[in-house]
Amino acid sequence: MGALVRSMDWAKTPLGDISRWPQSLRTTVSLCLASNFPISLAWGPKHVQIYNDGYWPICGAKHPHSVGQDFSECWASAWPVIGEAFERALAGQTSYLENQRMFLDRNGYLEETFFTFSFSPIQDETGKVGGLFHPVTETTSKMLAERRTRALRDLAARAGKARSLEEAFTLAAQSLSESDLDLPFLLCYAVDDRGREARLVAGNGLAAGTGASPRVVDLAAPQEAPWPLAEVVRSRQPRQIDDLNARLGPLSCAPYPEPPKTAMALPITPPGHERPLGIIVAGVSSRLPLNDAYRAFYDLLAAGVTTAVAIGRAYEDERKRAEALAEIDRAKTAFFSNVSHEFRTPLTLILGPLEDELAEHESPLAPSRRERLDAAHRNALRLLKLVNSLLDFSRIEAGRVQASFEATDLAAYTAELAGVFRSAVDKAGLSLVVDCPAMPEPLYIDREMWEKIVLNLLSNAFKHTFEGSITVRLRWCGDGAELEVADTGVGIPEGERARLFERFHRVKGAKSRSHEGTGIGLALIKELVGLHRGTVRVESREGAGSTFIVAIKNGSAHLPQGQIGMERTLSSSAARAAAYVEEALHWLPDPPSASGAALVPAVAEEPGSTVTTAAAAGGPRSRILLADDNADMRKYVQRLLGDKYAVRAVPDGVAALAAAREEPPDLVLSDVMMPGLDGFGLLQELRKDERTRTVPVILLSARAGEEATVEGLGAGADDYVVKPFSARELLARVRTHLQIAQMRRAWAIELEQANKELEAFSYSVSHDLRAPLRWIDGFSQGLMEECAGTLGAGPQDKLRRIRAGVQHMSALIEGLLKLSRVTRTELTRQRVDLSGMVRELASELRRRDAERTLSLHIQEGLVAQGDPLLLRIVLENLLQNAWKFTRKKTEATIEFNTSRTDEGSVYCLRDNGAGFDMAYVDKLFSPFRRLHAATDFEGTGIGLATVARVIRRHGGRIWAEGKVNQGAAFYFTLGSNN
Repeated sequence: MGALVRSMDWAKTPLGDISRWPQSLRTTVSLCLASNFPISLAWGPKHVQIYNDGYWPICGAKHPHSVGQDFSECWASAWPVIGEAFERALAGQTSYLENQRMFLDRNGYLEETFFTFSFSPIQDETGKVGGLFHPVTETTSKMLAERRTRALRDLAARAGKARSLEEAFTLAAQSLSESDLDLPFLLCYAVDDRGREARLVAGNGLAAGTGASPRVVDLAAPQEAPWPLAEVVRSRQPRQIDDLNARLGPLSCAPYPEPPKTAMALPITPPGHERPLGIIVAGVSSRLPLNDAYRAFYDLLAAGVTTAVAIGRAYEDERKRAEALAEIDRAKTAFFSNVSHEFRTPLTLILGPLEDELAEHESPLAPSRRERLDAAHRNALRLLKLVNSLLDFSRIEAGRVQASFEATDLAAYTAELAGVFRSAVDKAGLSLVVDCPAMPEPLYIDREMWEKIVLNLLSNAFKHTFEGSITVRLRWCGDGAELEVADTGVGIPEGERARLFERFHRVKGAKSRSHEGTGIGLALIKELVGLHRGTVRVESREGAGSTFIVAIKNGSAHLPQGQIGMERTLSSSAARAAAYVEEALHWLPDPPSASGAALVPAVAEEPGSTVTTAAAAGGPRSRILLADDNADMRKYVQRLLGDKYAVRAVPDGVAALAAAREEPPDLVLSDVMMPGLDGFGLLQELRKDERTRTVPVILLSARAGEEATVEGLGAGADDYVVKPFSARELLARVRTHLQIAQMRRAWAIELEQANKELEAFSYSVSHDLRAPLRWIDGFSQGLMEECAGTLGAGPQDKLRRIRAGVQHMSALIEGLLKLSRVTRTELTRQRVDLSGMVRELASELRRRDAERTLSLHIQEGLVAQGDPLLLRIVLENLLQNAWKFTRKKTEATIEFNTSRTDEGSVYCLRDNGAGFDMAYVDKLFSPFRRLHAATDFEGTGIGLATVARVIRRHGGRIWAEGKVNQGAAFYFTLGSNN
């Protein structure tokens, strides 16, 4: 600026030639030009403007013509803001203004700006005000950033409360309507799920339905829409739209008379969506430049709206899911109700004739037939109880249940119901404590509902209590009564208590007398107690027992007045106490028999275990182990199989595993859902044990369908039989798998014998071959030494080849002998220092090959349980291989270390030698397989086969990874002991 000031012809300005300037002006101009701070001077009556380098960027396109111009003319557009302060300064009073908003015409249009500045008077030589000193700081960027940050903050606060996509756009538009200085108009379009149509759901600044704001845009239409929404949907990228006047005609919108010339189309694409769910079209202020800061604001604006839309869409999806689940729940309830009703008719026709037949006295049934009919009757009653529970629950959920509340002596009625369970509790070796003192007044209850509450709680306590007691206690609590059913059973884990009263929820892994049940008992209790306007809660400590507490109020004011004393509507599905007790008795190890007769001859082995034997007509019978927690099912299967096989029946997976380990059976039949250890767990344990690994296992399950069958077979079962099954089907499957198992055993014996004979033959032949080979080697060596001077080069070369072939053959025989010894040697396990063994073997290799330079890294402290002699063979072969295949490397490296995985310690010997192609990795551990030419690397092809056999004998596995010319790594494990 100094050069510009000096180059100007000031004689043509009101200030006159620069040589005539007064000293005060010269001094002021010098100070101004020397400063980096933006400073302008206005001097003389015409307010001639002079400024420095820091000020000229403020002038924009006016520079350099604004130098020497009248200050009031140059900044006429800002005069409404700065004029008064300017006049005060001319009068001798300094003015200071901070962050003043003004519009400057400095780049061809009125631009919104912000400045902090002052006007200070400068006295000339006469003592009067000769000019003004005007330092200034532009704060436009700061003020705009603060304004836009407030807008984005308000957007997040308001739009974040959206509960749908449309509401998110609506709240966003409402929030941003106050930001018209930056967003003169805003249009929010929602895109349909197919991406074919955009619908205007909110906006501001432009009236909806005009040419610039169509309510619906067809994104698939060939003609161009007012806004390029289809392109934004396809590209998923923001689009700048210029020259709006030519595109749409004049737009009339606040806050300025000049219409916007530019707009931004911004896609709204929440995470997890492939295409935009919406598009916002935002106008660009006609009085602001579209610079990087302004573009960043649009990016943040789109991000804020996207977040709001994501929240709204998530709530919307969740609401739809909830509605769908509610509809499914209603359909399920209706289905249960209809099915339960349909079940009752055939059940009535099953129970009626069964009860008539069992009650027949004139022509009594034979004991065995009566036992079978009695089992059918018991299970029909159990099915009726389940159907009634489902029907009650569906009626409650559908709101079709009306209770009949009667004033009742609650203590006497509760004691009567609890007493029904005494026989079952006594038979289980538990004690039943009933503490129900008289209440001060009768309480209003629905007697049939209360019966279900008490019996379900007692049944639940009995199912999960194996020793100790069950206590039924009733006590008065001032405004009502509390029923407590406490047990000393297994208790409930803390993490399961919150879901205990949910429908169909069952505590996983809970110890119980039976795995049978629907999972609706406690949920039904909660609903029935709720109909009494009462509460139910549980207190429990895992391993110490549980207490269920039901609280109901006295009086009847809290109950529906129309249901007090009215005719009951639940009588058709009333619980029968006998069904609860009968079911509980059959959870015991030795359930009662109605006729006293056994289905099949049985000898008790242990509680819940029976052994069924048949007359041995042709030798010992195949032994079958049966595991099922349902006593009737155990008896039924025993009866089916008992004529042909020796059947041992146990009530759960734990007892089955113990029986299988005690005396491995020929076949296992197991239910899938059992307490303690289920069928899959039993299968897994049997497959782990060497003695039972090959025993065929048939799973019995009520879970039907291809998925259940695939799951069972995938878990390792030999067969999967779905209940109900026919007797012929079960007998055929058992017979087939027993025959297959017998064939497997016969094949295994034959194979073992063949292997022994082959090993003996190999050992014998190898020994017999060694003697003649030693003679050939010795005589050829002697011939070479004695006739060295008389034999020509050709004969000597042939003798050397003979000796090389003999030595290779000797090494091959030695390898075969070693492989044979590895198979026959008895394996003993002890602690082996693998690190020390590798170090010792490496020292021996260094001694033999003293000229080799090789880097060897051995991890310290590596130990394992194994046979020391056999493990030495493994490490010797692997180390010799690494030593051999790194021979051509100038910087050879061998490493031995370990790592931990799910299967235990994995040992690794790695080198950077010749490596191998992974396409041939399957051949690596086969005898006589070589991946390199004998001319490149010597060897017999037996070493890795020997290593693999040793590893397998330890119960481990070995595998390798390699890359040609980059080395190889051999990994191995040594069984479960490691």
